[in-house]
Amino acid sequence: MSEFDKLHPALQHHIVNSLGWNGLRPLQEATIQPVLDGEHAILLAPTAGGKTEAASFPVFSRMLSESWEGLSVLYICPIKALLNNLDQRLSYYGHLLGRSVALWHGDISASRKAKIVASPPDILLTTPESLEVMLVSNKVDHQQLFANVRTVIIDEVHAFAGDDRGWHLLSVLERISVLAGREIQRLGLSATVGNPDTLCDWLAGSCNARRSVINPPAENNVIPDVQVDWVGSLKNAAVVISRLHKGEKRLVFVDSRSKVEELAVELRCLGVATYISHSSLSLEERRAAEEAFSQGNDCVIVSTSTLELGIDVGDLDRVIQIDAPYTVASFLQRIGRTGRRSGSSRNCLFLATKEDAFLRALALLQLWRKGYVEPIEPPARPMHIYAQQTMALALQQKGIIAADVDQWVGRMPGFAGVTPDDRAGVISYMLGAGILHSDEGLIGIGKAGERAFGEKNFMELFSVFTTPPMVKVFWGKQELGEVHQLTFAVRDNGPALLTLGGRSWQTTYIDWPRKKAFVEPSEVRGKSQWVSDAQPLRYELCRAIADVLISDLVPEGLSSRAQGLLADLRDQYGWMESGRSTLIFDADGNAVWWNFAGKLLNSAMKDLLADEADKLIADNECMTFRHVYSAEALVRAIREILAGDAHNLAVLLDEAFVQELKFAECLSQKEIDRELGERYSVDSDFKQFSRISLAVLWVKEEA
Repeated sequence: MSEFDKLHPALQHHIVNSLGWNGLRPLQEATIQPVLDGEHAILLAPTAGGKTEAASFPVFSRMLSESWEGLSVLYICPIKALLNNLDQRLSYYGHLLGRSVALWHGDISASRKAKIVASPPDILLTTPESLEVMLVSNKVDHQQLFANVRTVIIDEVHAFAGDDRGWHLLSVLERISVLAGREIQRLGLSATVGNPDTLCDWLAGSCNARRSVINPPAENNVIPDVQVDWVGSLKNAAVVISRLHKGEKRLVFVDSRSKVEELAVELRCLGVATYISHSSLSLEERRAAEEAFSQGNDCVIVSTSTLELGIDVGDLDRVIQIDAPYTVASFLQRIGRTGRRSGSSRNCLFLATKEDAFLRALALLQLWRKGYVEPIEPPARPMHIYAQQTMALALQQKGIIAADVDQWVGRMPGFAGVTPDDRAGVISYMLGAGILHSDEGLIGIGKAGERAFGEKNFMELFSVFTTPPMVKVFWGKQELGEVHQLTFAVRDNGPALLTLGGRSWQTTYIDWPRKKAFVEPSEVRGKSQWVSDAQPLRYELCRAIADVLISDLVPEGLSSRAQGLLADLRDQYGWMESGRSTLIFDADGNAVWWNFAGKLLNSAMKDLLADEADKLIADNECMTFRHVYSAEALVRAIREILAGDAHNLAVLLDEAFVQELKFAECLSQKEIDRELGERYSVDSDFKQFSRISLAVLWVKEEA
């Protein structure tokens, strides 16, 4: 019997006759038996690799063969745009098989949600935050709604696993499993990751069923076409894009929303049909742009990482990357958007506008060609999520005994790895702080908890990530998107000017209490602000940058301009040697330690070297010392660090790190310090770095 023949006959019929498919792709065939057997699995394939059907077809087959009733499948995505994109496709498959599919997220109306509660679909497309809302809402009988859940499909699971949303998701699944009274099959869809077995174990969590990583050989072994060019500015990048690949569909990735807007304006000024997609545009604006682009031919869509995920914008001809992403995994996601059509190949053109981004691009490509992909690393010790789950359970159960919290979520791996005493200590602290209160052993939300999280029916409890203060922007009744409130801080008394959706706007009125700004079109170009933190580079990437500078080989795919810049940079860093870091003193008593160790490790070592100079600055590539007290003492201190072990190294954690922990006020300072200390450990990086020796150079003052 073939794998295809194992599917339910009705599904086989519609795959062949309604969809017109001649067969299944390798991943789709390989997934059938494990899913039919109830295994937990990670399905690995590039973007547009058929992962959705690979998971959903055998799940539909089980649904038909085993006569599942009620809400039996949850399909979870990290972003609403991806859910919207999948809704039509999965609803069509469900329609063919006589099964229903519904969509629930923050943009869905209350009336549609009420219909879902009254008559649950077979499959519900949603987010972890919306599941949390359903669990705690007084308008939802969560016991009845989730009683029949048997399988959960998690799209882009790698996007969850690397941060606290992943722990939140697993916690919510533990609670739903308790309500359903069964172990729920977990299927994760992912692009290439460096540690798929670890990711599978993370996803399966406390479950007992067999686990599988399904990763068949790539269907297309054609070597991708990757080119790197040096353009020097965003304006020059726009000129290059306008002249290249005319008549083709081009997806341009830019790693900030403000630069997306800036590039779009430049392209439109050059007569290029340009669309925009980023997370701060309204749903209507993004959907209109993505649909227009998918139906166009000679056009460009400029996007942040939002289109890195599997949102369908039709067949693409080209991917262009302004500067460089921060991980190989992200690069693979982006290049995977191309090469879908028969006879086409994957491709990516890097247009570097800054020297550091140029080097980062070359380093990423070097790691990629060696087969390196970053491992997914869930953040350590998520006790602030345990605090959030305790409050959510108090609402869900309308009061809960402290000992029962672990009956709901204690088996979740992020919590199970912490001692019972430490978990109990979190609840004790929350009781003492008034965030929780106890009425004869029954725990509820205390007055301090209501003040901190009770606004808008405890909306702050539903998500585990923090958001900056944003203002929604309207043109008449049309919502355009949202910008940071700093956008409206102007030095003179004139109206604030901003750019949103690739167009210029002038502010006419701001309703600060409701966080709404009203605008009208403007001929004068403005600028919008969004706040995002600069990413510290991984140790492996920083070392790869050093390797690029030290090597005398010219990588493949560099334009003549890029080759010229690389030669210049190698001349500038000609003192670098393989296997060494270099401490350079200047004639003014300053020094720079070029070690390419990454910002986290440099920040940790900075704390141990703080007494050696007036001021220290830690960065990804180096550590800068202003006014060194004693050159000999600094050299000795660095060599002592390299000769020692990592037990004295810890990143100096300021208030900015604490602010990353939503619900930090629910934890004692001791617990906060311990959690952050484990999360920002540099032990592994230091073990590699300590093998590198130190060279010392002196720059003499010119006569």
